[in-house]
Amino acid sequence: MARRAATLPILRRLADTAASVRLSPLLPKPDVPNARSVTYMPRPGDGAPRAVTLIPGDGIGPMVTGAVEQVMSAMHAPVYFEKYDVHGDMKRVPEEVIESIKKNKVCLKGGLKTPVGGGVSSLNVQLRKELDLYASLVNCFNLPGLPTRHEGVDIVVIRENTEGEYSGLEHEVVPGVVESLKFCSERIAKYAFEYAYLNNRKKVTAVHKANIMKLADGLFLESCREVATKYPSIKYNEIIVDNCCMQLVSKPEQFDVMVTPNLYGNLVANTAAGIAGGTGVMPGGNVGADHAVFEQGASAGNVGNEKILDQKKANPVALLLSSAMMLRHLQFPSFADRLETAVKRIIMEGKVRTKDLGGDSTTQEVVDAVISNLD
Repeated sequence: MARRAATLPILRRLADTAASVRLSPLLPKPDVPNARSVTYMPRPGDGAPRAVTLIPGDGIGPMVTGAVEQVMSAMHAPVYFEKYDVHGDMKRVPEEVIESIKKNKVCLKGGLKTPVGGGVSSLNVQLRKELDLYASLVNCFNLPGLPTRHEGVDIVVIRENTEGEYSGLEHEVVPGVVESLKFCSERIAKYAFEYAYLNNRKKVTAVHKANIMKLADGLFLESCREVATKYPSIKYNEIIVDNCCMQLVSKPEQFDVMVTPNLYGNLVANTAAGIAGGTGVMPGGNVGADHAVFEQGASAGNVGNEKILDQKKANPVALLLSSAMMLRHLQFPSFADRLETAVKRIIMEGKVRTKDLGGDSTTQEVVDAVISNLD
């Protein structure tokens, strides 16, 4: 008993010392064990494989969609693809492709080359209008390990997809005089604020040219202002598109969610993608009330060129990350997390990169690296 009593003060001093070490602000906190987050509880039947319409497209499209197919197979992801051969020089998207997307609700596509001039309409625009995919979303963010001029960039560009100049409402009044109509509705503003609210974003910036196009862009701003009143926790501001471009290349970290009419959004999204690391790594998609089409976020370079195609060195990262977005949309969050983590891991390591990211790897080498890094 005497020996036990003698040890009690020593034990108390050790306990006090341990407590002071734990509470000391000068010492680092102990590492938190790497554990799963609070579990995702699926509904019965949610694990059933889902059909996804696949359009490989033109140029590098078959190469990067093939990369996605390989990674999905390696993960045993609960999706299977219905593949259709569609090319940008077709007059229309085949009816069976439209029916497949309407049935499956989800599509993954490579780039479709759009002929310049000549009266041939864009199949990309046809798809958006036919399926009413009125919102385009491009996520432009810094990837750890990929050096860029600016740090802290995490921008989501939400662009109206079916209205504005891209609505295709134009005609020749008399020879040499062409008239183009522009219209807009409030649903893109509603989607942008809903997205910001659901994704814990803090600010929405409306990009416009209402100082010149006072009626059309003025209506766009009125819609944004009205919707903003319903989301008091989200900061709202406005910026003229030419000033926006200047601010993007000088101080991009100031932007969070950007909502834009159709034409401006295309320019802003590609600019933001170039700032954050390049179009080859930025994911995106198009969504409406009933359907969603996932593709490379920024349109520049989504078809590639003959040299990249011949060398088989197309960058599949953008479409792989878009596929992770698709998996979350399909409510397969753990598969999305695994894919995104593996892609970010190889970017961080920097050993396997395609030419646009400063390396010399082939598409297949990137695919093999992603598969080997899957948890």
